[in-house]
Amino acid sequence: MKLLVTGSAGFIGSTYVRIAGAEHEIVVLDKLTYAGRPENLPEGVRLIEGAIEDPAIVREAMEGAEAVVNFAAESHVDRSIDDQDAFARTHVIGTGTLLDAARERGVSRYLQVSTDEVYGSIESGSFTETSPLDPSSPYSATKAAGDLLVSAHFHTYGIEASIVRGSNNYGPRQYPEKLIPLMVLNALHGEPLPVYGDGRNIRDWLFVEDFCRGIHTVLLKGRAGEAY
Repeated sequence: MKLLVTGSAGFIGSTYVRIAGAEHEIVVLDKLTYAGRPENLPEGVRLIEGAIEDPAIVREAMEGAEAVVNFAAESHVDRSIDDQDAFARTHVIGTGTLLDAARERGVSRYLQVSTDEVYGSIESGSFTETSPLDPSSPYSATKAAGDLLVSAHFHTYGIEASIVRGSNNYGPRQYPEKLIPLMVLNALHGEPLPVYGDGRNIRDWLFVEDFCRGIHTVLLKGRAGEAY
């Protein structure tokens, strides 16, 4: 199967390319911003540089694709507070552009890689797939908006689309602004370890390869219209 995998020169997407590339032909579309680096990708993968909100580039990249996996995202909460427009362009306009092109190209499968942050915070217990969306930052609000567009295209146009919402990931090739690599690098250099809030926040973590295997399972076996 030929896959268009967007935003996959970054941390999670490049891990997915390494896993899925063992079975499928992959084309990567990536804007190559600060966290997207060609050296993250395995040798021989075709890379097209461009933004998912650019219809012409998206249609070119999607030529012959049988499925689309969308990792393209602005992914840092603090950056979203400073510049929400960039997040809206990628998560909302970009997602809509991909969905339109997938419908026009007759792509048989679309998978949106989202985040559990669309559910907001919880005092105890765990969220489920049916928990209400309650985003608390411009990052998670625009990701939720993109998810709703995916659902709308499933209901309105019948596109075979699903959503995956993962928790925080860690692992190789992660950009150093993220919590675990930031703490490790600061500790190695004898620098202070930043504490967020009162230091009692609880986070859920997934090893990136485990998450990517789950994403691939949903692509191959997931039900259209569902969020996982």
